[in-house]
Amino acid sequence: MVRLILVALLLASPGFATPGFAQDDAVAARAAAGCGPEQVNFEVKADKKRHPAPQPAAGQGLVYVFADVPGNNYGGIAVISVTTRVGIDGTGVGANNNHSYFFFAVSPGDHRLSTNWQSSLASRSKVAQAVTLTAEAGKIYYFRTKMAFPENRVIMKLEPLDPAEGQLLIASSAFSTPMVQPKK
Repeated sequence: MVRLILVALLLASPGFATPGFAQDDAVAARAAAGCGPEQVNFEVKADKKRHPAPQPAAGQGLVYVFADVPGNNYGGIAVISVTTRVGIDGTGVGANNNHSYFFFAVSPGDHRLSTNWQSSLASRSKVAQAVTLTAEAGKIYYFRTKMAFPENRVIMKLEPLDPAEGQLLIASSAFSTPMVQPKK
């Protein structure tokens, strides 16, 4: 009986975490950072001939996200094409491959924007970056996802860009059309 009480007290203590609870905490933390669900993967089709650059709809802001991901050798594995997922406020909104871009509307206010490497390998999927975005109606925001591979490590950055740089990247990047694919 004493053991049963001790186990019940231990399970009820706030510092005790089981693997299931720890996983739920990780999912909640990723959503709080802005990341979309890991179960959602994107298939990206890039069109080098199209370079749309719309203006924001009334009462909305517009966010452009560019990928600047060079091919490399990571941990002895050749990395030729990297898909970077983008999420805002816990919802996946799209993805890019290598040198492409896409855009999406955003409502005014504070948001969490994140990106991570879409990969079937868990260690790669954890390579991520998040930023806070305070959006205003009628404004356009430009961000670039960059990856570096120093000494067989991966570093991901999600950088805000100057609007002039954003315009140049629209002209030189392929337009990405991400389509949601269920994770296998």
